[in-house]
Amino acid sequence: MLVTPELAQSAGRVRARIVVAQPHEALLALIPRLYSPVAAKPGIDPTARIGRGATVGEDVCIDPYAVVGAGARIGHRVWLGAHVTIGEGVSIGDEARLHPNVSVYPGAEIGERVVLHSGARIGSEGFGYVYANGGHRRLPHIGRCIIEHDVEIGANSAVDRGSIDDTVIGAGTKVDNLVHIAHNVRIGKQCLVLAQVGIAGSARIEDGCVIAGQAGIAGHHVIGKGARIGGQAGVFGDVPPGESWSGYPARPHREALKSQAALFRIAGLLKRMERLLDREQP
Repeated sequence: MLVTPELAQSAGRVRARIVVAQPHEALLALIPRLYSPVAAKPGIDPTARIGRGATVGEDVCIDPYAVVGAGARIGHRVWLGAHVTIGEGVSIGDEARLHPNVSVYPGAEIGERVVLHSGARIGSEGFGYVYANGGHRRLPHIGRCIIEHDVEIGANSAVDRGSIDDTVIGAGTKVDNLVHIAHNVRIGKQCLVLAQVGIAGSARIEDGCVIAGQAGIAGHHVIGKGARIGGQAGVFGDVPPGESWSGYPARPHREALKSQAALFRIAGLLKRMERLLDREQP
């Protein structure tokens, strides 16, 4: 067992204790030594399809039925899983890994060491329509979708391309499963975006933010550097840097807790009022 110095002498049946300052950080080095990750076997499967003019780097692994579009650029030591689809003109940096059934639409740019999990959709057109001539007419989206270095995007998440400007996810940011990032959103570096979050178009998430599960961010607002958004929060305005907000509509966390506590007291107050009214009746 890995334990901190403060817990080294705690009571318990575990006799083999390894004292480390940061157990979670120690796991980063320990787990790969005990459980070797699956290694790619360089090579291009005969069923894969490489488009005209595409360039493929050294020591790549392209699994069965993967498709690389015309003019795409695949870096060194990239691993494309089975049934991955890479659109025309896509750029993928060195050592990126795309798990099975990932789709990258034309014009997207994927940085180095990026990990895209199964079912991720990168660079699809955003939800933009203009009502004209009695119907909703799609507004063509011509911006790019840029995923910077060391980003990880979870299974079945979608990142839309920009409408005219670009959609950008900053270096080192980690996105969980089932997240939707709309057109023109810009997410800074080293952010954490948890499962089922929805970020509407043109929102700005600055560096180091944490957005907890099922939170919703309205379009065109700014989440300041280092801010934290609680689970299921509904954000309809700008959030100052470094603050923690929660609730619906979202507000500073302590204020949200007070509002929730007051709401819970209403039931008791109503019962007291009903008893008073019963006494007044003849």
